[in-house]
Amino acid sequence: MKVTAAEAVRFLTRPQPGLLIFGADPMRVAIRRQDVIAALIGPGGEAEMRLTRLAAADLRRDPAALEDGLRAQGFFPGPRALLVEEATDGTAPLLARALADWRPGDAALVVTAGGLTGKSALKTLFEKHPAAGCLALYDDPPGREEIEAELARAGLTRIAPAAMTDLTALAQALDPGDFRQTLEKIALYKHADPSPLTPDEVEALAPASLEAEVDQVIEAAADGRADRVGPLMRRLEAQGTAATTICIFALRHVRMLHLLASDPGGPAQGVARLRPPPFGRRRNMLIRQAGSLGRARAEEALALLVDTDLTLRSSSRAPALAVVERALIRLAMLARR
Repeated sequence: MKVTAAEAVRFLTRPQPGLLIFGADPMRVAIRRQDVIAALIGPGGEAEMRLTRLAAADLRRDPAALEDGLRAQGFFPGPRALLVEEATDGTAPLLARALADWRPGDAALVVTAGGLTGKSALKTLFEKHPAAGCLALYDDPPGREEIEAELARAGLTRIAPAAMTDLTALAQALDPGDFRQTLEKIALYKHADPSPLTPDEVEALAPASLEAEVDQVIEAAADGRADRVGPLMRRLEAQGTAATTICIFALRHVRMLHLLASDPGGPAQGVARLRPPPFGRRRNMLIRQAGSLGRARAEEALALLVDTDLTLRSSSRAPALAVVERALIRLAMLARR
């Protein structure tokens, strides 16, 4: 039978033959597998040797290992699990026999696989089985229900609505593993704080962008703060940042401002349509800059930066960083006009 992501952890808490977890993203599969096994055998289950791991490739050489793993009784009492990793359609016949012979008291069979097609024999086996489950993991970011479940498990239940909106946006921007670590960090930070989680705290605890320094100088230029461009450029120069990198990021930022300024519903509506949507201070900054710059001046800024990019890529002997700095100062003056 098909199982949803929200049901997967609860599925094997009842006596069931097994569960197939598959998906193209190994990180998503590993996280869900970890959750399912922890719910099944408890945090100390592996230390008590109630978890048996088998590689699917080894089953071809030793098919009996699958049945032995299901029937074996450990020294410690409690539920047991047999994990078969990286299964393929070639192992479907062996798994079919194991599911057919499964009896209450046997170990639960947890099988992981990569991306499977719609006609996959392995996928069909678990979907058509009346008691076993099949969980497909796609590249969609976690929804609000999954995020709330993760936070509740970490002990964080008081969340401001705006902070939940920002967490949903953050889930679309980060890899599953990074997002889970971020949630754990947020829960640890708020452990002794009874106040609700706020958008400012989400932004402060979110992973810092590797492009943060470049973003600072571009933000200053788009806000019309020409006096900040020079000192920030000196810092980037000391770090060895290439002029073309700064120009490319500036072009990307101004294109986004042009897109938002051109939206029929206004910049706020345009920001809501971005994927992944920005959150926190960056969302407010984009709305502010697009609204103040406007469509016409955003087009002027695009033309300015395109000319600068062409200059950098030409045979000009002008100092590259100075060319970019002049363009950003002109952008700042344009934004202040």
